[in-house]
Amino acid sequence: MNRIPAAVRDRVLAAVDELADEVVEFTSELVRIPTVNPPGEFYPDCARAIGSRLEDCGFEVEYHTAEGRPEHTKAHPRVNVVGTLAGARATPVVHLNGHFDVVPVGDGWTEDPFGGEVRDGRIYGRGVADMKAGIAAAVYAAEAIRRSGVKLLGTVEVSGTVDEESGGYAGMGYLADIGRLAKDRTDAVIIPEPLNVDRICIGHRGTYWFEVTTQGRIAHGSMPFLGQSAIEHMGAALEAIRTELIPSFKSRKTEVPVVPEEARHATLNINSIHGGQPAGEIQSPCVADRCSAVFDRRFLIEEGFEATRQEIVDLLDGVANRVAGFRYQMKDLMVVEPVRTPDDAPVIQSLGEAINGVLGREATLVASPGSYDHKHVFRKAGIENCVAYGPGILELAHQPDEWCGVDDLVNATRVLALSILDLAGVEAA
Repeated sequence: MNRIPAAVRDRVLAAVDELADEVVEFTSELVRIPTVNPPGEFYPDCARAIGSRLEDCGFEVEYHTAEGRPEHTKAHPRVNVVGTLAGARATPVVHLNGHFDVVPVGDGWTEDPFGGEVRDGRIYGRGVADMKAGIAAAVYAAEAIRRSGVKLLGTVEVSGTVDEESGGYAGMGYLADIGRLAKDRTDAVIIPEPLNVDRICIGHRGTYWFEVTTQGRIAHGSMPFLGQSAIEHMGAALEAIRTELIPSFKSRKTEVPVVPEEARHATLNINSIHGGQPAGEIQSPCVADRCSAVFDRRFLIEEGFEATRQEIVDLLDGVANRVAGFRYQMKDLMVVEPVRTPDDAPVIQSLGEAINGVLGREATLVASPGSYDHKHVFRKAGIENCVAYGPGILELAHQPDEWCGVDDLVNATRVLALSILDLAGVEAA
């Protein structure tokens, strides 16, 4: 950061201040597009809105539709957008990526979830923190440099991608698969997820989603002793998980700085469960012969996936050995390996110096409790020089009355602008 002249930094920071109202306005515009996933509503509209703003800011814009991916349908097309702002040289390339899909609204809102209202220093709406404010910060960090008249040596890219909330395979994963994001063409990646404005996220825990189905034997409900209840068998499996597996998590703590503190331990959540006949419909007197549950296991980099999966298999086999008639099937749904950016990565140093310069305090290195598109940047594209940094409070993601502070949005834009200057380089005056 010291190689950037103070006068250049001051010009760019002044430009961010002049653009503050536009950053807020663009954030609200994006919030008003209800890009709910599932099923993937209004993706083309949001991609075009981002693309149009990028064009206004001098970017060359391209759209990448994930045709051939199972998520992509005629009713819900998966459209991604990438903008390129060329510098004096083709490299280095600094890529800022944000996903524009948002989770369903849920209950408990007192604000219009898609109103994008600005009040008392906050912008409200579903996805404003996670992560449409981050997309706006990325766009206007680059725009502040352009409007200040500072010329970059390298190239800046800003992308808006789909489906991060469901894995990102038709979004950032697709860009990596087609080589649009790649180790040999991309030097640094910043993902402006809401990790708090003074923290740099260096990676995430592993994710293992799996489905367990217990099998019983159907019988007349008035004579349940002639059948075997798959629901009762699932209950035995859940009890084993509760009493045998979950207590062991207390002694498993990663050295990676995952936040919040409780997430430094291994965790397991039951995402869904269903057994027997559909609820709410006319019932017939039957013993349930099938019960299925989906589990979300977050594992530590120290545990590894193979050991994590085998532990579940061993536990269920143990239930089968002591519960008469217990039968099960297990299906892997999604596996995401943990990632961690090396401590000496240039992007960490650059953002740390920028945070110190803007906020006047040292940055904190953290890791995310859940996975995000860092996994595709590292595992598919092979880019180690990647972190998450952006506006918004992590704990507000997916909550009712989600909001992002205007001050945090503007400060994150300042930090991103300074980091772009450092990573891309500046032409001599």
